[in-house]
Amino acid sequence: MKEKTYVADINRNIYDFKNEEKDVYRINAGLTPEIVDKISAEKNDPEWMHQFRLKALEIYNKTDIPDWGPSIDGLDMDNIVTYVRPNTKMSAKWDEVPEDIKDTFERLGIPQAERKSLAGVGAQYDSELVYHNIKDEVAAKGVIYTDLESAMHGPYAKMIEEHFMKLVPPSDHKFAALHGAVWSGGSFVYVPPGVDVEIPLQSYFRLNAPGAGQFEHTLIIVDEGANLHFIEGCSAPKYNVANLHAGCVELFVGKNAKLRYSTIENWSKNMYNLNTKRAIVEEGGKMEWVSGSFGSHVSYLYPMTILKGDNSKMEYTGITFAGKGQNLDTGAKVVQNGKHTSSYINTKSISKDGGISTFRSSVVIGSKAEKAKSAVSCQSLMLDAISQSDTIPAIDVRTGDADVGHEAQIGRISDEAVFYLMSRGIAEDEARAMIVSGFADTVSKELPLEYAMEMNNLIRLEMKGSIG
Repeated sequence: MKEKTYVADINRNIYDFKNEEKDVYRINAGLTPEIVDKISAEKNDPEWMHQFRLKALEIYNKTDIPDWGPSIDGLDMDNIVTYVRPNTKMSAKWDEVPEDIKDTFERLGIPQAERKSLAGVGAQYDSELVYHNIKDEVAAKGVIYTDLESAMHGPYAKMIEEHFMKLVPPSDHKFAALHGAVWSGGSFVYVPPGVDVEIPLQSYFRLNAPGAGQFEHTLIIVDEGANLHFIEGCSAPKYNVANLHAGCVELFVGKNAKLRYSTIENWSKNMYNLNTKRAIVEEGGKMEWVSGSFGSHVSYLYPMTILKGDNSKMEYTGITFAGKGQNLDTGAKVVQNGKHTSSYINTKSISKDGGISTFRSSVVIGSKAEKAKSAVSCQSLMLDAISQSDTIPAIDVRTGDADVGHEAQIGRISDEAVFYLMSRGIAEDEARAMIVSGFADTVSKELPLEYAMEMNNLIRLEMKGSIG
């Protein structure tokens, strides 16, 4: 099968790869019990997981597609291939990764980032992890970072069975059920009590096959008093058929623990991004989300945090860039059940060339959440008269002892600001890109240097219309 792919390195310069023969194994498109059985056999599932998949498929078939948000009429599951295996096995040595796959990830800057500033890396290509490695000094602290499928057969098998899709059950929505039936790949992370992982771990997901879906599952448990920063990167080449991403992220933050989960998504604009992310935080714990959403034709993405324990905290910082042909429906949710809990949601969206950006927030303050605090700030920047930006907040407060606020602003680039920069010798297009990068600064400054540079370069390319 010949594929022509376009990928970008960490500076997002565009490369045109030559046509190459790709030896891959695909399970037929569509979604039936027989296909789920084949996926389960490929993954060597324990019996409980095999039955879980079949039950999730039943739920999927009984559940309606959401009747709100952007249209996903162009997504036909009968034409989506749910499992694509590259002709390789996972390796802990970069030199053992096949050359064509390795070349793709090297163009994306994965090995350089690993050497410079990462404690470990996982790289997934289509439906399979092809590389997974953790530095010896991090592993010596008892940190587990491995592929989820291997972990289901090891000493952490019981822990995975106890946590898998407990935060995001298949009954949550139709695409959670789809994920439960056909999930493949992803990572398992366990950080023991009191361990501080000083430099980040990263997983990178590349969906390279046309007409395929990617359904990785990330499960992270940060035990009492531990600390972790996990970075997720995503990309795909552009094809003239629909692709689907319906991954799932479940995060468990223990007592007095801290987890930062950062995401840079650069999906192609034929992608339907229907991802689900959820965290639960125990007493004194803290959950931080940092999110940059670029690309995809349609997105439904609302990371959710449950502040279960007293004095637990959540912060969400995100930016979305919607260009021509994009309808990105994003936001964040928080449920505060513990006393003295606090949450802060700070989002920015940019729309250009007719792109549609919708921000949704949901804040729920439980009846026992005494002295809870929550603040939501949403700022939108429209770069022309044909783009659209909407803000849809929802606030549900069930106690009289809470402090909750929401603010939203929508604006355009000031002609005076552009004129000022041009008077300093800066070209108009570059001046506008600089202003937009400054608008996104609250997100980029929360990322490690290499990833902040990547995000700023993505913004510049989006401003030029160079990302397909």
